[in-house]
Amino acid sequence: MLDLDAIDVEEIATALADQTDYGRRWLIDPKTGEVAFWTSDLGIDGENPVELDGLDLILIDPLPSYVWYQDMVDFADGISDRGIGERLRRSLEGKGAFRRFKNALYQGHPELISAWQALRDSRAQIRAIQWLADEGLITEDAALQFQQDQREPALP
Repeated sequence: MLDLDAIDVEEIATALADQTDYGRRWLIDPKTGEVAFWTSDLGIDGENPVELDGLDLILIDPLPSYVWYQDMVDFADGISDRGIGERLRRSLEGKGAFRRFKNALYQGHPELISAWQALRDSRAQIRAIQWLADEGLITEDAALQFQQDQREPALP
């Protein structure tokens, strides 16, 4: 088991959210908790190509996009200004929802950016901790303690 303090939870969260496959993958060393970034042409050291099968690392598969999409829906539904919430909700309809949501938020309502980032980051870290526990890299007790300590931010 790894010590949770030795793991970069934000980096695991980033890996779980990375939807761009294109010959690149995130991995974690189960002995140290160190996260590595692999590409098909440059390996993990940036110089020497290596096959994933030859590495003694655990692959961090990204979570499905609908998981991250739900965060945007929950944010739009959870803010107190119903007019803004409805505009954000409409931006989520159809293909290109992630880009449209970001544009609607950043261009139309920059005062809500920090609240959105706080919610997104909080949920991402909780998912990262759960992933670590599911992979047997941290104890269930450590995961539960983190989740209890990590409160989801209130929405404006």
